[in-house]
Amino acid sequence: MKAEQWSTIESGEHDVRLVVCDMDGTLLDDDGAVPETFWPLVDTMNERGIVFAPASGRQYATLAQMFEDHDSVRTFIADNGTRVVQDEEVVSLTPLDRDSAVRVIDGVRAATHRDLGLVAGGAKRAYVERQDDRFVEQASRYNIDLEIVDDLKSVDDHFIKMATFDFRGVDDIVDDVFPGDWDGNQVVISATHWIDIMSDRANKGTAVVDLQKHLGVTRTQTVVFGDFLNDLEMIREAELSFAMENAHEGIIDAAHYLAPSNNDDGVVTVLKHMLNL
Repeated sequence: MKAEQWSTIESGEHDVRLVVCDMDGTLLDDDGAVPETFWPLVDTMNERGIVFAPASGRQYATLAQMFEDHDSVRTFIADNGTRVVQDEEVVSLTPLDRDSAVRVIDGVRAATHRDLGLVAGGAKRAYVERQDDRFVEQASRYNIDLEIVDDLKSVDDHFIKMATFDFRGVDDIVDDVFPGDWDGNQVVISATHWIDIMSDRANKGTAVVDLQKHLGVTRTQTVVFGDFLNDLEMIREAELSFAMENAHEGIIDAAHYLAPSNNDDGVVTVLKHMLNL
């Protein structure tokens, strides 16, 4: 059943303790900007004891930089749920086994018929071995702590997410580049041009559960906003779950409610309504 309109929710101070929000296509507009109306709202939520946690495929360092001037945002779900951080302390970290990471590296290297680049997300930072400006610009958008190396297999770090960028789009990349059984790992399309391989124990949903346990917060006290398929698991971990009007059909089908689009300040509109602001 498709999501109900957000306006069907009664306005008032709901018992909200945690708000988890995807970034691209959800909080951010199509120009990649946070709406100015968000900043006073998140300060008010912080004063009320409500934790706001951005949840993204971006690395932790990138998310932290985006909110570095705002003390009201201190909790982050990064790298598609493989890392949860609060007040600079790691709440949970889910690594990818080394053999699988090497398999991804080999697969991308062998796919010379496609225009691919690989970002190996590590516990310390992210790494790339493709060095042209065209690709590095794409990788840097989501990974500010990025190191260019000669050989990803020689990196001394624990990989938590292998993100492949395909300039032509990833619709057919699984069967072409990453076929077969991944033995305890998962292949997730996170955007039109990005596909992530990580442990099947890691997703934004398990990250939300880890954070709920850490904070002592329930599903009924959690609000979640998302727009794309890598948000599906976390949409299921909150009773107050919202798909953006611009969301993928699979998210709209899974969420309980439909919020205005990212370009119409949908997250801010819904939260102000729910919190009677």
